[in-house]
Amino acid sequence: MRVSKYILPTLKENPSDAVVMSHRLMMRAGLIRKESAGMYAYLPLGLRVLRKITGIIKEEMDRAGAHECLMPELTNADFWKESGRWFIMGPEMIRIEDRNGLEYALGPTHEESFTNLVRSVVSSYRDLPVNLYQINTKFRDEIRPRFGVIRSKEFIMKDAYSFDIDQAGLDITYNAMALAYRRIFDRCGLETIPVQADSGNMGGSASEEFMVASEVGEETLLICDKCGYRANSEKAEYGRTTGMNEAVPEALNEVHTPGVKTIDDLVKFFKCEEDRFLKSIVYAADGKPVLVVVPGSREVNEHKLNNYLGSHELHLTADEVVVEFTGAPVGFAGPVTEKNIRIIYDISVKDMRNAITGANKKDTHYTGVNPVRDFIIKEEADITTARAGDICPACGSHMYEKKGIEVGHIFKLGYKYTEAMKLTVLDENGKGVTPIMGCYGIGVNRTMAAVVEQNNDERGIIWPKSVTPFHVHFIGIAKTDEETAAIDRIYDTLLDSGIDVLYDDRKASPGFKFADADLIGIPLRITAGKGFFANGELEVKERDKKDLRNVPADMIVEEIRRFYKE
Repeated sequence: MRVSKYILPTLKENPSDAVVMSHRLMMRAGLIRKESAGMYAYLPLGLRVLRKITGIIKEEMDRAGAHECLMPELTNADFWKESGRWFIMGPEMIRIEDRNGLEYALGPTHEESFTNLVRSVVSSYRDLPVNLYQINTKFRDEIRPRFGVIRSKEFIMKDAYSFDIDQAGLDITYNAMALAYRRIFDRCGLETIPVQADSGNMGGSASEEFMVASEVGEETLLICDKCGYRANSEKAEYGRTTGMNEAVPEALNEVHTPGVKTIDDLVKFFKCEEDRFLKSIVYAADGKPVLVVVPGSREVNEHKLNNYLGSHELHLTADEVVVEFTGAPVGFAGPVTEKNIRIIYDISVKDMRNAITGANKKDTHYTGVNPVRDFIIKEEADITTARAGDICPACGSHMYEKKGIEVGHIFKLGYKYTEAMKLTVLDENGKGVTPIMGCYGIGVNRTMAAVVEQNNDERGIIWPKSVTPFHVHFIGIAKTDEETAAIDRIYDTLLDSGIDVLYDDRKASPGFKFADADLIGIPLRITAGKGFFANGELEVKERDKKDLRNVPADMIVEEIRRFYKE
């Protein structure tokens, strides 16, 4: 491909709205252009990379026994209503109505559609297992799209859905897909961290995310190197203090605390650490208020809390609800109460002694608060977020944090969709049974961005060989028409040898061309310049190395093939 005839609008400066490395470089290298907030066009160079990634995905999906389909992007609301998700999906799901008043959604995911497909074509246990996948566009009305294609409203996803006759079959399929994912990301040149994850509104009993370590990642990972425990912060457990606190219980005492509401205010007022306090927060779970009590040094993990409550919708309540529910002004609620209200305690609360908490009346706190004596714990759960330095739940060592970008997610969905949509098959005894499902997703354009995040330097992108848009970036430096013709013949030789070449034939300075080559990041740069005309040698440079080497022109095809075999 000749650069002079190619749509390759490289940029010298970083776009003003690009705050992360992958976004900046993908814009500058001419891979993408912004259409609107959260929506991007893929230019020819970017599309080539996407196709390399999808090619790897397809090969590994075929190897894992999955079969490719293509589903409508416009999904039938009736299927979503069958599963129940039409009523609980948030505003991220884009809903539309046609001229006849029929309802649809632009697919954010396709569990319902694939379940409907399978129930129309599968009738017997002999037809199982079935594992179907697609590579298709998805839509989510992100409230705050950012980081280029890492978090966008329209994105490309590989989603797969497996149907097995029983749990043992699902385990086999799930493990095969997990292995396929490791192979996919390895082949794309990505170092990933598999972590335990929360299933969210997808449902299911278990899930695993594949994370790429990145400082711009929106996910926080808790990692223990000693035993290998890894989980995202939505899921991560951590060890609490075991056994009873040995402190001598103090007397319960009221303290006047005018205007002291927040944990920061309390720390200053009482001159003690955050972990001495009990923090009381009112949430609404499906519209019903519940008081949540956690140590003052900890944050409520709303994913854990929502899973424990089994609610579809969870949010903090308005101030007036807090007052009505607890009988206390905002900032002064606490568990020492005579009101018969539902209270959920974090599992660490039972071991606290001589705590400080709101006294359920204005400008007043209790000191010397002790469980059992002062309040009864009827419900407790792990509802706080793990953090760096916490004790690993598996081995007792200390964990540390990393930021990560999610590129893949696999779920054991169980029977959530097959039961709701009444998918059954006949077993070997002619009895109807419900298949069990798995779900397996890869963000294709997010994978592309993650590759850029992990593979770059101060000059630009450094593409792994497996996903590079071209094999060779060929630069010609000619002063005469005869020299141009000679360089063109080298280009033709490369093409005739089946080598994918980006040929910079522009009438521009060598420095300008070299800078663009570094920015675009093709692994191998070959230059025909003075050395070529003097002694028939081409200059070869690998993108991730400083050294140059000269190779006879008649050996260049062999040199390229050797490079890509290494």
